[in-house]
Amino acid sequence: MNKDISATPNKLTHSAMITHVIALFRDTMPFNQLLGLKFITQGQGADTQVQLQLEWQSSLTGNPMQKILHGGVTATMLDTIGGLVAIIETIKQTEEDALSELQVRLPTMGTVDMRVDYLRPGRGEQFIATASIIRKGSKLVVCRMELHNEKGDHIAFGTGTYMLG
Repeated sequence: MNKDISATPNKLTHSAMITHVIALFRDTMPFNQLLGLKFITQGQGADTQVQLQLEWQSSLTGNPMQKILHGGVTATMLDTIGGLVAIIETIKQTEEDALSELQVRLPTMGTVDMRVDYLRPGRGEQFIATASIIRKGSKLVVCRMELHNEKGDHIAFGTGTYMLG
């Protein structure tokens, strides 16, 4: 009897792995939870896009006289979205039969280098971080990350290099 392998319940798929990675960043990283980062996704599988959102909280103030977002929060949002997008894009570009090998390498993925350029004070009621891939190799991914407020003001951008394990 010829059984369709795609119907196998334990088969690792792009969509399942992307969902799993987003859940790891959202649900198992205490610092992301402490900050109140929201992981917003659009699409599924190879069409998955993700961004981070953060509502203004006075506990995240960097300069109390100016009421602006702490630079460390800005850097954290950029690093988090950069790393997440690097992993998601790697998943998307991996053949499904090789996803189990990639899954084993996930725990060793991390930030190698990151630069942040602060363009203006972090004022706003909501902050949105996005990222895109500049270059992807077999071991490293380079991303450009941006942080805007709810009005679209460009607060900061970063360039991050992420190791794929």
